[in-house]
Amino acid sequence: MATQKLLLLPGDGIGVEVMAEVRRLIAFLNKSGLASFETEEDLVGGSAYDAHGKAISEDAMKRAQEADAVMFGAVGGPKWADVPYEARPEAGLLRLRKDLGLFANLRPAVCYPALADASSLKRELVEGLDIMIVRELTGGVYFGEPKEIVTLESGEKRAVDTQVYTTHEIERIARVAFDLAKVRKGLLHSSEKHNVMKSGVLWKQVVTSVHKSEYPELKLEHILADNCGMQLVRTPKQFDVIVCDNLFGDMLSDVAAMLTGSLGMLPSASLGATDAKTGKRKAMYEPVHGSAPDIAGKGLANPIATLASFGMALRYSFGLAEAADRLDAAIAEVLGEGLRTKDIAAPGQNAVSTSDMGAAVIKAMEQA
Repeated sequence: MATQKLLLLPGDGIGVEVMAEVRRLIAFLNKSGLASFETEEDLVGGSAYDAHGKAISEDAMKRAQEADAVMFGAVGGPKWADVPYEARPEAGLLRLRKDLGLFANLRPAVCYPALADASSLKRELVEGLDIMIVRELTGGVYFGEPKEIVTLESGEKRAVDTQVYTTHEIERIARVAFDLAKVRKGLLHSSEKHNVMKSGVLWKQVVTSVHKSEYPELKLEHILADNCGMQLVRTPKQFDVIVCDNLFGDMLSDVAAMLTGSLGMLPSASLGATDAKTGKRKAMYEPVHGSAPDIAGKGLANPIATLASFGMALRYSFGLAEAADRLDAAIAEVLGEGLRTKDIAAPGQNAVSTSDMGAAVIKAMEQA
């Protein structure tokens, strides 16, 4: 069995705690013979700023480039609220995405049957929910230039962020989304704002062209981003795969996340282009939740999103579908048995700690 090289970047806040459960899972997989991993670890975010004066060091970037995949925790916190903008904790995450070419962000929103009542929506609206949001990750308003704050002659300040997309950028993210729709339910919604944004006009044109020329057997529906947000909280099960730009994908995926009951439950994968020579692609996996500094160090964090993110790594980077299936089943089993961390516990229900939840998932895998 080939040994896979994995870089762990716990980051800040609860990122450190949830990544500890990934280490335990890796140790189990190595010991059981289900997989073989070699891991390295480095700093990112506020912890990297404290050590190096920047959100990620050159050594850490080199390790990320050399790894078969990167596991990312979370970054940020009030401690670093006033650091220089270019050194803010989030700059480390953005650099990883940009330098590794991670243009496709996959964010599943799955509502486990045992957690349907934890959603803010009625059970009948979310039970059985399984949505995949495909977000373009390296273009759009987050990276477009000019990006600046300038002082005008009047003394007034003006801030500028630029929304920029090319045909190539839209084509490649559309293909990722169509390929996923092909192996799911055959339905893709493309979300943009072509009614008020020129980038939305181009987005709609390009996605339509890719559909017509390469995926005519699939069903494509266009939906304005504001309407998509409304429909997600109205009748979410009408969706299967949704593709959108960086900005709208950021917002809509968080809306979809809360349908499932907690941000602490949801994983994500960020993928680059497939290398023509090796057949591999750069990839980074991370939970959707943030660093949650208010509960950091208290053992209250839900590790399931991070464990499920590692499950996506098993599936998409390492070709270990059997191990990924066992992990998914173990998470569902533990939830079905009634174990809850504080974020998903019902009022008055006893909640287990971060480490207890991680241990329960690994035990369920052992017994499978």
